[in-house]
Order: sequence, then C-alpha cells, then structure tokens
Amino acid sequence: MLVSWNVTKKCNLYCEHCYRDSGPESPVEDQLTTEEGTRLIDQIKQAGFRLLIFSGGEPLIREDLCELIAYASSIGLRPALGSNGTLLTAAKAAELKEAGLGGIAISIDSATPEYHNRFRNAPEGWQQALEGIRYAREAGLRVQINMTLTEGNMDDFEQVAQLAEELKVSSLHPFFLVPTGRAVNIEEDGLKRERYYSVLRSVLSKQKSTSLEIKPTCAPQFMPLAKSMGLEMRYTRGCLAGVAYCSVLPNGEVHICPYLPVKVGNVREQPFDEIWRDNPVFRDLRNFEKYEGECGSCPDVGICGGCRARSYYYSGGNFMAEEPWCYKRSAVL
Repeated sequence: MLVSWNVTKKCNLYCEHCYRDSGPESPVEDQLTTEEGTRLIDQIKQAGFRLLIFSGGEPLIREDLCELIAYASSIGLRPALGSNGTLLTAAKAAELKEAGLGGIAISIDSATPEYHNRFRNAPEGWQQALEGIRYAREAGLRVQINMTLTEGNMDDFEQVAQLAEELKVSSLHPFFLVPTGRAVNIEEDGLKRERYYSVLRSVLSKQKSTSLEIKPTCAPQFMPLAKSMGLEMRYTRGCLAGVAYCSVLPNGEVHICPYLPVKVGNVREQPFDEIWRDNPVFRDLRNFEKYEGECGSCPDVGICGGCRARSYYYSGGNFMAEEPWCYKRSAVL
C-alpha cells in the first residue's frame, strides 16, 4: 500500500505534460505546513500504508523535505521521492540518504538530450537529470527512471533501457500519457490507442532481456498481459487507485490518484485514515461489481482494474466507466 504526497505545486521546470500544471510561478501559500505534514504522516501510518512517495511539483524545492522524510522513516514508513533530478546535488543526495530516504525516481524521457529538454522546457535538463542519477547512486539510494511515452519518443524505449542499465539503476517505469493537467494540450502527441497493445507488449518483452524491473504505469492491462506472457511480476494489481493507493495534494486534498481530478476529502477537515477507510468513493473502487461496462464483467478486473483516470477523461467524468484503451475490447484490437 502506498500514498503519493505532492508536497508542493512549485517546480523549477514547466514540462509540457505536467499532470499538476506546476511551474516556477505556482503558489505555495496553501500547502500543508511542517506540523500539518507530520500529522498527515502519522495518519498515513495509522491507515496501514507502508510506502510514502514525496512528489510535486518538484519536492526538492521544499525546505523541510528532509525533516519530513526523517519523520516518516522514524515511524516505520518507507520514504521515496519523485523528482526531475535537476536540483539534486551530491550534498543533497547524501542528506536525503541520511534522513532515511530509500529510493528516488528521476525522469528521463529520451536517450539523447534534444527530445527530453524540449519536452521539459529545460535546455540543460537531460544532463542535469543524469548528474542527479549519478549523485543518488553515489549516495547509496535506489534509483528508478521514469519515462513518459508519447508518439515522439516511443521508439526510443530500447535506448533509454540501455542507458538505464549503463547508469546501474534498478528499475525503469514507462508512463503511458493520461490527458490531465497540461497534458490535455498535447493529447494528440500521446500514444495512439490503436498502438497501445503492441507497445505495451513490446515494453513488457524487454523484461526478458534485462535485469531492470520494467513496470508500465497508467497501463494496468500490463498485469493480465504479463501473466499471459509467462512473466513473473511482484505486483498484485495493475491499477491500485482507491484499493491500495491514493494521493494527497499540497493543500491537503485527497484524490483517487494524481491523474484523476476528483476530490474525496481534505486532511485539514478529516483525518486521512478516516477518509481512506470510510469514503464512499474508495469503497466503490474496492467493490469490483461497481465497475461499469466491460470492466465490470471482465474476469481480470481483480488484477487489472482499468485506468480510472483514462476512463474519467474519455467518458466525460465517470471514473467507474469501462477502460477505453483495454486491448481486450474489440474496438481496440
């Protein structure tokens, strides 16, 4: 079970696809204080979660980040970090490690600088991210590379995997673009639905020839597909949203997942553990009989679940609707 907490909306970059619509001018006035943050961490632990991902915006901008990480670690949570990597120095990596951080995910969207830097509006972003990965590795942190797949970089996946191996990171998580936040403006650049199955299968096939852990994200059909391909996965379900995962925004709002703009509560108004346990939205997501369309009748609903964020976007606001990209649907094959 894991929670991602967007500790700030502010970011030093202005990436084209940012699901939080973050940037250098994003406000910070309403974000949870250090005291509110430690209270939230207590409630996350009380709710039975084990892994807490500090995300953003860019979490390294937040001055009390190491204090929050240290507190989470001290009460038995496993802290991880999601970052663009450009602000990570050798000293900061060592400080994060000392605070109790176990691992960090850094975004690399191409094996060469041109695409990555353009996608993230960062002239030196690719090189800075690689330096951040090296600093993290030298500090003893487990490193994961995140790659957002689009039509523009899809054919670069093999090269990014090779780069990940050369950098000696532990895992590579390809993210399948969901049109939310600023990504709605580049939906036409995202992976085309009719190519979803072949790309997902190709991505999973890489697992057979690498020591990297390959885990598609926002592509929950990877679980039944991996099973059919005879691949061993340590995961139990493709989409954990509302079942074993949720997100907390900088202002304390609790959402089903970071890519789904549906508020189910606010930790400033109700303890997180109560929201997680009692909210009817979460209860519906844990009841697979509530899922609509082909998802509701699919024998794989328990290990897949469909992307609730993609269902929400393409249905016009119904996150329980059937997954429009499922490769089992005749309209997609």
